Amino acid sequence: MKNKKSSVFKGMNDTNLLLTITIVIFFLMYLGAIIFQGGGFTKPQMFFNILNANAALIITACGMSIVMISGGIDISVGGVVALVSMCCAVYLDYHDGSILGSICIALLIGLAFGLVQGFLVAYLDIQPFIVSLAGMFFARGMTTIVNTAPFNVADEEFTALKLTRITVPFMGSVNKKGIYVPAYVEIGVIVALLLVVLLFVVLRWTRLGRNFYAVGGNTQSALMMGINVRRTKFLSHLICSLLAGVGGYVYFLHVGSGAASHAMGMEMNAIASSIIGGTMLTGGVGNIIGTLFGVLSLSTIQNIVASAGLDDAWWTGITIAAMLCIFLLIQSIVMAQKKKVLKF
Repeated sequence: MKNKKSSVFKGMNDTNLLLTITIVIFFLMYLGAIIFQGGGFTKPQMFFNILNANAALIITACGMSIVMISGGIDISVGGVVALVSMCCAVYLDYHDGSILGSICIALLIGLAFGLVQGFLVAYLDIQPFIVSLAGMFFARGMTTIVNTAPFNVADEEFTALKLTRITVPFMGSVNKKGIYVPAYVEIGVIVALLLVVLLFVVLRWTRLGRNFYAVGGNTQSALMMGINVRRTKFLSHLICSLLAGVGGYVYFLHVGSGAASHAMGMEMNAIASSIIGGTMLTGGVGNIIGTLFGVLSLSTIQNIVASAGLDDAWWTGITIAAMLCIFLLIQSIVMAQKKKVLKF
C-alpha cells in the first residue's frame, strides 16, 4: 500500500497534483449543489450562465496566474478592466466610434500598463505589489477623469454584438410552459476559452512557459541556467496587463456600460481563483486549467450561497474566505504528505 501511494505521488508533479485536487473538489461541489438544491443547477444553462458572467474574470485570472507563477503579483487588473470599459463606452457613445476602434483602445490600455509596470518591476527592481498598487489607484482615478457618471452604451453596432448568443447544441431544456429553450453562451466565453487553451499550450510546451516556472521557483537557479530573469518578469507583467485589457473588453461586452464602480474587487477574485486553482503565492507552481476551475468553483459557491437564501453581501465574503482557507489547508496537507512520502 505504501509503495502504491508513493508511486502515485512520484508520478505527479506539484502543479498536476494541485490541479487534480481543484477539479475533484469543483465536481464534488457542483454535484452536491445538484443533489441538495436541485432547481437551476440541474440545467446545463446554469453552468453556461456561470461562464457568461465570469468570462472576463477567467481572462484576468489567467493573467494573474502567469504573474504569480513567475513569483510576482498584480493588483491593478480590476482598475484596468474598469478603465477599459469606461474608455470604450465614451468612445462609442460620445465620439461615434467603431467596434474595431474600441477593441484597439482596450488592447492599447492593457499594453501601456504592462509596459510601464513590467519595466518598473523587472528592470528597476521595485516590488510588484507596490507597482501594481500604484497602477490600481491610477486606473481608478483615470476612470473617473474620463467620465464620472455611469451610463449604458446606445451604439447599435455594439448592442448587436453584445446581444449575440452562440447556441450550444443538445444542451437546452424545456421550461414550465413546455417550450424547448436552447442553451447558449456569449461571445466573451469563446474568447476566454480560446485564451485558456492558448495559455495552457504556452506554459506547458514553450520555452517562455518553462522560464516562468523556473523564475518563480528559484530566481538564482534560473540565472545559473542562463534564463533572462528580468525579461521573463517583464513579459509576465506585460501579458497579465494585456489580458486585463482583453478581459476589460469582454467585461464591457457583458455589462454594456461604463462606470467608475465596475470590476470592484476583481483583482481579489482573480487572486482567489488562481489560489483555488492550485497556483502557489510563492511562485513556480500553477496551471491555467486549474485557474479556470478556480473561477468556476468561486462562482459556484457564490451561486450556492445565493440559492440558499443568503443574499447579504457578507455571507458571500465569509464563504469565499472559508473556501480559500480550506483550499490552502488542503494544498498544505497534500504537499506536506507528498514530501513525506517521497523521502522513503
